[in-house]
Amino acid sequence: MEPEQLFLLIPLVMGVVFLGFGVHGLRRAGELRRTGVTAAGRVVRHRTRQDDDGATCHHPVVGWTTRDGRACEYSSRLGRGTAARGLAVGSPVTVRYDEKDPGRFAIQGWDSTTVETVFTVVGAALTAGALTVLLLTTS
Repeated sequence: MEPEQLFLLIPLVMGVVFLGFGVHGLRRAGELRRTGVTAAGRVVRHRTRQDDDGATCHHPVVGWTTRDGRACEYSSRLGRGTAARGLAVGSPVTVRYDEKDPGRFAIQGWDSTTVETVFTVVGAALTAGALTVLLLTTS
């Protein structure tokens, strides 16, 4: 293998990693959509965190009761730069959660699979591009 071809391993490995994370996230979201249980909940507060660059991110914390009567209160894994108007404290929301692990949930209309889709597309493009160039240079 030529040194130039070794350089192609960088985007290839990055592509495979991105693709793996994206597909895994999309599969988990699809499973939750298919087998998750729907419940009515309320936004009880917002968890605000600041990253190293000073950017603030607001994560709605939602409370609901499971079918078997357990009270749940979890923070959304997705945050936004501002607290959404429709998700003010006390706002009613619909959640879809995993009965075995209620901490795995999605707020309908808030949580999306955009990040996972971007990871999948970028990963597929990097992987396909690197493999194409690698195969063309070895011929």
